[in-house]
Amino acid sequence: MANPFTKIKDLVNSLEDDFEKSYDKGNAAAGTRVRKGMQELKNHATAIRKEVQDMKNNTKTTGAATSAAPKKAAPAKKAAAPAAKAAPAKKAAPAAKKK
Repeated sequence: MANPFTKIKDLVNSLEDDFEKSYDKGNAAAGTRVRKGMQELKNHATAIRKEVQDMKNNTKTTGAATSAAPKKAAPAKKAAAPAAKAAPAKKAAPAAKKK
């Protein structure tokens, strides 16, 4: 199987003439070929991204099965901030004296 990066480079290099014809000379047919090539480039890039992601995921699952290192416990939550101190209650008015 060819190196995916090499395939991408070859595709980009093959589009060089069509880019020049499309951008510099305004050739519509070359523009169509550029759009077609760019779609092919997008499809290759998507396939490469999926392949790389799959390799990463397979490495994680394989690596996790072989290493049985315990996970660290989550840090304890911080205590809630103390409530603002309420103003002291007013004292009751003195009772009236009895006669």
